[in-house]
Amino acid sequence: MLIAGFPAGSWAANCYVVATGPGSECVVVDPGQDAAPGIADIVREHRLKPVAVLLTHGHIDHMWSVTPVSGTYDATAWIHPSDRHLLTDPMAGISRESAAMLLGGKYEFTEPDDVSELTDGQRLELAGLDVVVDHTPGHTEGSVAFRTPYATDGVSEVMFSGDLLFAGSIGRTDLPGGDHPSMLESLRHKVLSLPDDIVVLPGHGEQTSIGRERATNPFLLDLADEGVGDDSAARVTRGL
Repeated sequence: MLIAGFPAGSWAANCYVVATGPGSECVVVDPGQDAAPGIADIVREHRLKPVAVLLTHGHIDHMWSVTPVSGTYDATAWIHPSDRHLLTDPMAGISRESAAMLLGGKYEFTEPDDVSELTDGQRLELAGLDVVVDHTPGHTEGSVAFRTPYATDGVSEVMFSGDLLFAGSIGRTDLPGGDHPSMLESLRHKVLSLPDDIVVLPGHGEQTSIGRERATNPFLLDLADEGVGDDSAARVTRGL
């Protein structure tokens, strides 16, 4: 499998290009701000053809370039229906700090021509990849994670976690559509239930694994101990 990623834009949201190998179709995960040139470089270097754009959620730092990327490659954009409104109105989910970064700019956001909606437990066959969709509300109402098999020693799957799970942290829940109890339920049922060998490619920061986070992430340790309280929300520092 070929996975190439890079941090895009002012928010350094990780964008990933995923394919079975060079010279094949591919999917793009979370094309954020100014991601199009980086995607084009990867596509050209590995002779790829994007056929789908997968969005882990509708925040502007993850979907800024979805329409130009989808249009350039005639690729279907996939998003959960609860976040679909953010494609045309991203300011509805933005923080004050992010709004200040955009102050004075002229931005217009439209839906791609081809949009399909995601459901929990859905299996997508895209670009030769088998992709499982996990609905993981908490950071936003329509947040999802994507999992796909990874045929190598010691790794059963790769998980694109968006802003659900990071190395040592989890996504913030203080933005519109965020909900801390829902985030904890998503972590409990859609993360802690997974095998330790799954590699996690998050929406921001470095890659990690389910096993590493289970053993060291304070939020997951709280959940495992059933000692989750409101104080844990104060430690959330990641995301838009």
